[in-house]
Amino acid sequence: MSELAALRAGGDHIEGVRRSGDRLLRAAAGLSGAGLRVPSELPGWTRGKVLAHVAHSVDAYVWLMRLAHTGREPGPRANAATLSAAIERDAALSADRLVTRLRESLDRFTAQAREMPAPAWERPVAALAGWRHPAWYLLLRCLRELETHRFDLGLGHGTEQWPDAYVSWALDDTLTTLRAQGFPLASVQAVDLGRRWTVATEGPSVAGAGHQVLGWLSGRTPADALTTDHPGRPLPLPPAWPQPPLPGWGRVDDEA
Repeated sequence: MSELAALRAGGDHIEGVRRSGDRLLRAAAGLSGAGLRVPSELPGWTRGKVLAHVAHSVDAYVWLMRLAHTGREPGPRANAATLSAAIERDAALSADRLVTRLRESLDRFTAQAREMPAPAWERPVAALAGWRHPAWYLLLRCLRELETHRFDLGLGHGTEQWPDAYVSWALDDTLTTLRAQGFPLASVQAVDLGRRWTVATEGPSVAGAGHQVLGWLSGRTPADALTTDHPGRPLPLPPAWPQPPLPGWGRVDDEA
């Protein structure tokens, strides 16, 4: 098992997902049925839809972990249309039932992750969109899902509540992709984390707290809190987030 996979698949990362899931569940448990129907921070999405989306995303990660564990598909895989319909259905559940639904999904994820033998974490799996990654990346995808959508509930959980370890990884992942895509940003500095990334040979440089930079790159917060060496000029518009990890592990159709 590679050093990187051992790092990603370690118990600390499983525990990090569990803690993040607990924070989301506590936030969701305070919502009434009427509170679930309130618009979230995502345009066109209610809070109930956000929570239903998270539950089904976690279920998809469990499906992929079981595939990596056994080498066999653990039943049919929902396509995009089926998944969308299921999310809309569960978004209309009562508050208690939706929170229970989410808790059960998170419990299955943690249990499956703890059962994974070390070699299984290295096995490649494919996201529904077609891009491939080793199974250990599911831990990081799940963490990103939980932290991002807790913010999206619009319950006062700002980017400053994102754990530093998550912010640091998400910036590494996002900026590596942006560098490969030629995004016109010279450099990024996360002043509170003591980190700096070179992205392109030209373009503005930005600096701020890591969570503020990630909030901007993920489309969650404006760039107002960031400083730039080109004041008065608009910063480039970040692409839709999250992007596939690039340079990464390729796509399923690359093998055709």
